[in-house]
Amino acid sequence: MVSFEKSPTTICLPEDMPAHGLMVDFPNIKTPYSVENHDPVYLDSFPMDYQEYALMFRGVMEEIEYGNSFLLNLTCATPIRTGHDLLSIFRKSEAKYKIHQEGQFVCFSPEPFVRIQEDIIATYPMKGTIDLKIKNAREILMNDSKELAEHYTIVDLLRNDLASVANDAEVNKFRYLEEVLTGKGRILQTSSQISACLKQDWPDQLGDIFDKLLPAGSVSGAPKEETVEIIQQVEKGKRGYYTGVAGYFDGSDLDSCVMIRFIEERDGKLYYRSGGGITSMSDCKSEYYEMIKKIYVPVI
Repeated sequence: MVSFEKSPTTICLPEDMPAHGLMVDFPNIKTPYSVENHDPVYLDSFPMDYQEYALMFRGVMEEIEYGNSFLLNLTCATPIRTGHDLLSIFRKSEAKYKIHQEGQFVCFSPEPFVRIQEDIIATYPMKGTIDLKIKNAREILMNDSKELAEHYTIVDLLRNDLASVANDAEVNKFRYLEEVLTGKGRILQTSSQISACLKQDWPDQLGDIFDKLLPAGSVSGAPKEETVEIIQQVEKGKRGYYTGVAGYFDGSDLDSCVMIRFIEERDGKLYYRSGGGITSMSDCKSEYYEMIKKIYVPVI
């Protein structure tokens, strides 16, 4: 695991994970655990006032107007209350990638970061969502000009990121639809697939590869370096492992995820971390309510 700021990190063998208080459930590795029933996980959330969010939003829009960023992922920590502890939420939730760090956080992420198989590195940015219950949801999402512009920006950023560590970077599949489970039903999300060719000695260069790719473009923005500086100013605090990356390398293949859909524990209190991409076409109220809408635990 590598945090958004690249420090701290956690590196361990699977057999050493219990000593680190770590449990994972990935497509290619799973810490044994008992599955609880899938009753809903009820959360009471206490979002920041709209005016407080609007102040952060205006700070981001000013930077965009100055040309310092084209896309910035703005996130918030929302206090929540629930009758479940982090381990119970880990056991109940359904997601492609799940992580529980004892006493610190639980993460149930639907978003891959990079996968490496047979010297091919691929990434799958997810940008753009809509409730599946909305009439003509697919057409509305695919024809949304703001979401399309945001997706173009992220795809271009991540293609350039892959080109910095590999050869022949290309977009294999642009803006396809996927269904994602939430605590309130299913949503549609647009994703793309980008790939490139690594040299055969890539396992010896894993640290350098991740150093160049991080933080993930889908949860930072573009241009990345300048946008990360703005994020640190506007959010006024470190993200830590939230929006960092976690992965498993089995000696030949690697799979990893972006650590979104994230509940953290601080001083005995729980906070749900959520946010969204801000562009010149963003509307403050829409972004505020999207941040709140993303506060959920995916349970079938």
